[in-house]
Parts: sequence; C-alpha cells; structure tokens
Amino acid sequence: MDQEINVLALVKGEEKFIFLFDDMNRDETLRQLARFAADPEIEFSWYDAAMLSRKIREAVPTDEDLLASQEFDSLSIDDFH
Repeated sequence: MDQEINVLALVKGEEKFIFLFDDMNRDETLRQLARFAADPEIEFSWYDAAMLSRKIREAVPTDEDLLASQEFDSLSIDDFH
C-alpha cells in the first residue's frame, strides 16, 4: 500500500469528527465538511468546516490552491481602496 492517508480530527464536547482522506477523495471530503456544517442535528459549524477545509487544502494542495495562495500573497492594502 503506497497510498498516503491523511487524518484530520475535531473534538467538540462529546462529539468527535474524524476524516480520513487521500489525494483522490480530497474534494469529496471538502463537500462532506459542508454537508456536516449544514446539518442542524450535529454540532459542526461553518467555522469548523472552514478551518478543516484550510487544513485539507494545506495537506493536499491543488494547482488552483497554489495559484490562489500566490495571488493573495501579492495583495497589498492599496488593492482594497
């Protein structure tokens, strides 16, 4: 088994969220975070989804992620006036 598996966990009170993902199912894992955040039955907020999404994108970056990061790095305060 040469495939790397990433593990991402969040513990909120009594609830534990553990995500296992690899490069191939990265996008599906991101979609699952959104589904959890939209579910009022569980204690998983949009903030939780955003923070875990960032971790996933750092662990398994795509070309689009790298381009967006470079664009943000080149911004200055003058770009917002």
